[in-house]
Amino acid sequence: MNKERIKQFSQRILPAPVYRWLKDRWHVYQCRPPLGMTRWGDLRRLEPIDSRWGFSRGQPIDRYYIEKFLARHAGDIRGRVLEMADRRYTERYGGDRVTRSDVLHVEEGNPEATIVADLTDAPQIPDESFDCFILTQTLQFIYETRPALKTAHRILKPGGILLVTISGISPMSDPEWSRGWFWNFTTLSARRLFEEVFPDGSFEVESFGNILSAIAFLQGLASRELRGEELEYRHPGFPVTIAVRAVKSNAG
Repeated sequence: MNKERIKQFSQRILPAPVYRWLKDRWHVYQCRPPLGMTRWGDLRRLEPIDSRWGFSRGQPIDRYYIEKFLARHAGDIRGRVLEMADRRYTERYGGDRVTRSDVLHVEEGNPEATIVADLTDAPQIPDESFDCFILTQTLQFIYETRPALKTAHRILKPGGILLVTISGISPMSDPEWSRGWFWNFTTLSARRLFEEVFPDGSFEVESFGNILSAIAFLQGLASRELRGEELEYRHPGFPVTIAVRAVKSNAG
């Protein structure tokens, strides 16, 4: 007899209060296995399934959240746009709204870079140059985050928009990237940082993720290995990705 038939049979023969009580208890046991009865399955391992965020299996879970955020704010990507490292998101979400695309990189050698500068101290970038700055997954690699954000604010035009994503819960097992990975953030630390640079409060902070997507991301699973509702559910205690949309006031 399958579970559905057991449920139907129990509902038919048991008094309603007894059936409801048993249903509640079954739900608790399903959600919270008793001590010693947790089934670990493929997760009982000391190394992640993929040590590079899930790239070998498909789209990493944090990239799912980053792209969801940018797609929602695609209308902000317009005019003269600056992006870190390459112009993939400028082209994907800006389209023909973009009149000029620039790429910022900290070191020489990036063929896509139109500007080479350290964001913490970049006097070579003129004030009020950009309508939009796409700053994804960068601030965790910058030790001096406050000067970097001040530069980002300075080079935006009045009314310009800064679209930022930063790491919340993340693996750092890749040896190349972990050498320069300084920070993981919380929504509180992100809010405090942006309050210092955008004091008029013209910014919004949000987080993406939940306990399941965080575990999956730490294991290096791809977004396609979770259901849509499992990715979309948000729990503030498990921020895989933190996103900020900030607007520079017309007062500068």
